[in-house]
Amino acid sequence: MASSAPGDIAAAAQLACLLEAAAPKPGNVYPGRSFRDLRHEDFLCAAAAIGAPFAEAGDRPVGEIVRRAIEATRRWTRSNANLGIVLLLAPLARAAIVDPAAALRSGARRVLDETTVEDARDVYRAIRMASPGGLGRVEKQDVAREPDVRLIDAMRLAAGRDGIAREYATAYAVTFEAGAPAIARARRDGLEWNDAIVEAFLTLLAATPDTHIARRGGAVRAREASALAGDAMAAGGVRSDQGRAAIERMDRRLRDPKNTANPGTTADIIAAALFVVLLDENRR
Repeated sequence: MASSAPGDIAAAAQLACLLEAAAPKPGNVYPGRSFRDLRHEDFLCAAAAIGAPFAEAGDRPVGEIVRRAIEATRRWTRSNANLGIVLLLAPLARAAIVDPAAALRSGARRVLDETTVEDARDVYRAIRMASPGGLGRVEKQDVAREPDVRLIDAMRLAAGRDGIAREYATAYAVTFEAGAPAIARARRDGLEWNDAIVEAFLTLLAATPDTHIARRGGAVRAREASALAGDAMAAGGVRSDQGRAAIERMDRRLRDPKNTANPGTTADIIAAALFVVLLDENRR
């Protein structure tokens, strides 16, 4: 029987973070590949840190979960290792705890529809605390100012430029319709976790340019990264020697001193997809 106990939901969130961080996704941090200001150990610290806040997800609103998770993370690492992941996982974890009998996506949709202005304020505080790069300034509901709309409405305003916000606005369209199915399919085919995750990552990136790259490196660079992912998949991806060589070349191409070609948003969505897959496996 599946467990909806808060501790188990929190453990699934932590495991999703650990699995995502361990997989050698091109252009990202993983064991043996670091950025100047971010190492694999930072992701391990971040995964450990969110356990307690996520165990309370059934008793707290989404914004507070996000803020508390980022506060806990900052006590263990000064790097921004998990803001996008926390934003994606918080509504899913709350839905899994408060309405375990419902389908997870429909539960998450209800959780998002119930968010408030105070949720938006807590999330904005968390974003300022994490200080992600490349945010820039926008006219409406800029994170540098206090919001005056519900969290879901703020995310809808940002959906055109940010993949995390788009998942909120579409009730996790990519997570449930592409990411989780790709991971589950790869696992059914016998791929181990690392290969299943890399295959799903390439699938998502090939289909949609990464908004983190677009913000930091520009739209052309984001499209180039998607083309590289498509080429790696066409060569066989993780399932062939030629594909693995293409993935390695892609990894080298996406690295620069300022991390402007880091497909970080796609990686965050993979973490959410992993959480969905883990909970689905637990129900069997």
